[in-house]
Amino acid sequence: MKKRIPLSLSLVTTIAALAVSACTPSADNATKMTVENKTDKKVDILITGGRVFTELENRLESIDVAICGEKICDIFPTGSKTLNAKQTIDAKGNIVSPGFIDPHTHTMEELLSSDKNHNLNYLTQGVTTVVNGNDGEGPVDIGHTARVLESNGIGTNVALLTGHGSIREQVMGREQRHASQDELLQMEALVKKAMEQGALGLSSGLYYVPGSYATTEEVIRLAKVASQYKGIYDTHLRDESTFNIGFISALKEAINIAKNADIHLHLAHIKALGVDVWGQSKQAIELINNEKKSGMSISADQYPWLASGTKLHSAIMPKWAMADSKQAFYERLNDPALSDQLQQEIAENIRRRGGPTSLVITAFKDTTLIGKNLQDLAEEMNMSPVDTAKVLVQQGDVRIASFNMNGEDVERFMVQPWVVTSSDGTNGHPRKYASFPQKFKKYVVDKKLLSINQFIYNSATKTADILGLKARGKIAVDYQADITIFDPQSFVANANFSKWDNYSTGVSHVVVNGIVVIEHGKYQDKLVGKFVH
Repeated sequence: MKKRIPLSLSLVTTIAALAVSACTPSADNATKMTVENKTDKKVDILITGGRVFTELENRLESIDVAICGEKICDIFPTGSKTLNAKQTIDAKGNIVSPGFIDPHTHTMEELLSSDKNHNLNYLTQGVTTVVNGNDGEGPVDIGHTARVLESNGIGTNVALLTGHGSIREQVMGREQRHASQDELLQMEALVKKAMEQGALGLSSGLYYVPGSYATTEEVIRLAKVASQYKGIYDTHLRDESTFNIGFISALKEAINIAKNADIHLHLAHIKALGVDVWGQSKQAIELINNEKKSGMSISADQYPWLASGTKLHSAIMPKWAMADSKQAFYERLNDPALSDQLQQEIAENIRRRGGPTSLVITAFKDTTLIGKNLQDLAEEMNMSPVDTAKVLVQQGDVRIASFNMNGEDVERFMVQPWVVTSSDGTNGHPRKYASFPQKFKKYVVDKKLLSINQFIYNSATKTADILGLKARGKIAVDYQADITIFDPQSFVANANFSKWDNYSTGVSHVVVNGIVVIEHGKYQDKLVGKFVH
């Protein structure tokens, strides 16, 4: 089983140690040292006066950071050198961090647009790199997608996963059946091409259609191809609750896939979803830790909210009903012969998620319904919650916030060293605008569940390591200059479930590939993001 090798200690540790040993010069050589420490070295940007994160094990250090072009070119104890900088950023009172990396976003629509491709809702969270293609929905043609993104101009860096669901749909549509040998070979070829074009790995959404129709063996076959290119297997589990095989069984399936494919397993937005599995975080953590002790490479990401977000039909409609096409789905919903079965299964799915009051409309073409829960709408329409849901899903995509998580489970997962920060950002849910400051304020500042260093490490350095992003996620010489500067006192989430699209505040500067894109809290209208892999 491949093991992820931890990032080595930064050069800055050695530099800082040498500086400490020489911090009390005698009067005779004080003038000499001042002259020697001056240099005519020219740099583009000098960040000075801040508390800098360099390693998980170190305290935040008083270090200056110099940037030349796209790279960090020097780091040294504050005041120990005088450089000739085109621009100096005074970071006094702030924390200087590697730019945060979000391993699970849904930002493709914005990045491909002409008006939101700045990805400002992520930049204002301190995020400099986003991953797209999760949940099995990643592009099949990675090369084409990357070229379009870069030619369009993007505000953040973007990395891509290729999607099992997208590949399956291209080869065999949305049919509810097993793949033939010929279809498996076609899918393997598509994964191979995607990996050669720079995909980070293979993602799956075995809870969603059409991924839910695939056998475990089908996924193993495709993951083996990604493994040959040192990719990862990122998965939305087949079940995070009791919808089909159960949370723990689905976790075991993911482990089985990764073991057989000899690939790193990354668990998307880890959670115990719904009242039936509350408390099963203990069992899941024990299972994962035991596998890690035996040599398996596993990680997970998590967003810091008690509500998940998805589409109403994905949340509560039976998977068999959604096979083939949208028209076929609607015909089944209205088939009198299927009425009793649908009533029973949809009602049970609503119960699993905490009942109709726990399902809140967050985005819909009829904006008057936003903010109302399924029970409210059922009473207004004078129908049962099940019939109300059936009517709504036939009127268009209905996004919901599903309040289905237990706080103890969320915290139990969060403190695991293999869990990193993500947003899984979708419209209608504040996680798209506020996950990183939400985690910092609630779990670092208020609850003190994590230290500042742990938060930064699990929001940047560890994430880059998991994804295999080279020379990112760390403040070190020759690393890419993706840097976030934030005020720990004012770094807060302003988005909530009533107003989900408020920008976060507290980030004073963001540097992407050596270019300042946010300065003193203001966006500079610069699109300098790149396709990274």
